[in-house]
Amino acid sequence: MMDQMMSGGMWGMGLAGFILLVLVALAIAVLVKFVFFR
Repeated sequence: MMDQMMSGGMWGMGLAGFILLVLVALAIAVLVKFVFFR
C-alpha cells in the first residue's frame, strides 16, 4: 500500500512538473511575440 502511494505521488509530481513546463513554454512564446511583433 505504501509503495503504491509513493509511486502515485511521484507520478503526480511528474504530471504537475509537465503542466508547469507547458505553462512556462507558453509564457515565453507570448513574451517573444509581444517583444518582436509590437
